[in-house]
Amino acid sequence: MVSGREYLSTKEVSKLLKVNEKVVYTLVSDKGLPATKVTGKWLFPRHLVEEWLDLYIVNQPAVGNLSLETGRLFLAGSDDLLFQKALGLYNAQGSDAVAFFANIGSMGGLRALRQGICHVAVCHLLEDENEEYNFQFANNEMERSPVFVNFSKRQQGLLVAKGNPKQIHAIGDLAKPGVTIVNRPLDTGTRLLMDYEISRSDVSPDSIAGYHHEVGRHLDAGFAVFSGSVDAAPAIRPVAELLGLDFLPLRWERFDLLISRERFFEPNVQRFINLLHDPNFRKQAETYIGYDMSLSGRMIYPDNATL
Repeated sequence: MVSGREYLSTKEVSKLLKVNEKVVYTLVSDKGLPATKVTGKWLFPRHLVEEWLDLYIVNQPAVGNLSLETGRLFLAGSDDLLFQKALGLYNAQGSDAVAFFANIGSMGGLRALRQGICHVAVCHLLEDENEEYNFQFANNEMERSPVFVNFSKRQQGLLVAKGNPKQIHAIGDLAKPGVTIVNRPLDTGTRLLMDYEISRSDVSPDSIAGYHHEVGRHLDAGFAVFSGSVDAAPAIRPVAELLGLDFLPLRWERFDLLISRERFFEPNVQRFINLLHDPNFRKQAETYIGYDMSLSGRMIYPDNATL
């Protein structure tokens, strides 16, 4: 029991749903099964699993059927250090303000938004050979374009050990003999950027040792470099600063919150957006290197007149 709630293991959820454990992981990724990862192990709040099961008695429930009580906020998508700080501040506001986050990558979050099983998708999906983010993917995935609110801009690049002992200065150097990396999963915006940068280089994915070795979070990538098990990893700059690693910048990206128009004005959604303007949050954001908060909390699309 945690905070008065019962949490199930993966094995217990597999028994409850009468599926094998591998299917449970697929349900987390593709169907938004509520879960959290603690010290490397998945935990499932029983009451939320039961609510999720009720929703999926019928296939693909409509947005209007989503069972989200007042104060309960569901977010899904991309991993981020400052975003986790914002979630903590939201949850600290009181027992009637509870946020749950599923780290399932940007595309996973967008799919969850389409299926109506989260309020907010957290995305940073680079459009093909463009400086723009997320719009094309949302148009392809959603019947109606969601509201785009910026969380931050952040710096993406390659993490390398302090002093850069393998002399990695560009994407092409990842294919040098003796260099090994870890990568991010296919549904993540970081992987999309990585593949885009590789496509612009003179090396192929299969020439990079460790290209197919994936880790779920930016911090996991950072720990792999910090421990010396690999030489480089794609991740955001704040991880490099946190772990004392060197950082090779690739680009600044836009990190957005995508919200269905039907749920944009719900109190819990507005409470989270308002948090981005809170002086306490802004002050804490200033302590993180690698973020640009100039657009944070602003509606990027559409404008207020057409919402």
